[in-house]
Amino acid sequence: MKQNMILIIDDNAINIQILVHSLHDFDTITAHNGKMGIQRAKFSLPDLILLDIKMPGMDGYEVCEHLKADEQTRDIPIIFISALSNSFDKVKAFSVGELTILLNPLK
Repeated sequence: MKQNMILIIDDNAINIQILVHSLHDFDTITAHNGKMGIQRAKFSLPDLILLDIKMPGMDGYEVCEHLKADEQTRDIPIIFISALSNSFDKVKAFSVGELTILLNPLK
């Protein structure tokens, strides 16, 4: 039985495919860029967002800031998923107030 809605925001189609497959027990929706991710979050109000940091256009930090500034989406937990692993990226991710998992789903 599927439960809970997870929104995956990532510009890499392979990463999305791996995450959707790994989360087969959950309902998942996907977005391939930050703008689409914000729209889908507002429309579906997921229980959790998995958010890539490095995306063209609007990066994950900007997406997170938009979601946290919106009363409708501010309480949705966000987990950053990224291959970035330097200290700057960790500090920046925590500064926007979210749990950060720095990994590459392909590894």
